[in-house]
Formats: sequence, C-alpha cells, structure tokens
Amino acid sequence: MDIRDALDADLPALLALNNAEAEAVNAQDAAAFAALMARGFCRLAAGDPPAGFLLAFSHATPPQGPNHAWFLGREPAFAYIDRVVVAPAAQGRGLGRALYAALEARARAVAIPVLCCEVNLDPPNPGSLAFHERLGFAPAGEATDPRNGKVVRYLVKRLPA
Repeated sequence: MDIRDALDADLPALLALNNAEAEAVNAQDAAAFAALMARGFCRLAAGDPPAGFLLAFSHATPPQGPNHAWFLGREPAFAYIDRVVVAPAAQGRGLGRALYAALEARARAVAIPVLCCEVNLDPPNPGSLAFHERLGFAPAGEATDPRNGKVVRYLVKRLPA
C-alpha cells in the first residue's frame, strides 16, 4: 500500500479513522482535527482511500499539548509522533511500520536526529508499546496527562547520523 502525503481531501476519512480509535488517540471534531493536521510537520496517509495515517510535529511547531511540550523541554531537534492509526481491517500488513519508515526518511532528509512519541500506560496499550520497542524506541520518561488523567510513557528513537 502506498504511503503518501495526506491531502485536505483525506481529512474526513482520517477523522473517521482517528475517532474509531479515540481511546488511544483522543477524539476530535472536524474543525479541531483539520487545525491539528494543518500544524503537522509530516502528515502521511496509507492508501487511497486511507487505511491509516500518521501525524507528526517537529521541534519548530509551537507546543501542541503537554506531551509535545515535554519533548520541547528536552530535545533540541525532533519529530514528535502525535498520532498514528491503522484501521483494524488493515492491521498486520505492515502499514504502521511503513508509516514510521516514511516519517524517519522525512526526518533524516531535514537532519532531525530523534523520533519521539508517547504511549498510554493507563489505560494500557501493550500492543503499541511492543510495536515501538520492535522499531527501536526506548523509554525516556513517564507522566500523567493533566487534560485527561492518562498515564503515558515517553519514547525516543535516536536516528543514526
């Protein structure tokens, strides 16, 4: 399945994917989701129509909540994965891995040395933790999100020069 830049025309489908996985990535309304996507350093879609997507901010993006801000206070240059969603029917086909590989290529192309994200510990998301570990992410800290009380683990992947 092709990984490509997400288009504005994809937003309704991406919003539906996002909201179907609201426990993991937080629900959005159409206006908030469009604004969030517009601030992305990298916004990728898998397939047409999209069966998955990834949204990442960078160190140059103004703070997008406490999790992005956590990395702003610790890393001079990074790409922060705000959300990645793959439709249940498309899981197990390597789409998540392909989305991350495309982000990594984009980050390297502009000399960003670190990929960052957070994964829920409470409510638990063991599948996401295992996925990130397989991709080479390592723990960097933990916090409670003051907006919703979720406990998260911060993860980083340092990219080779």
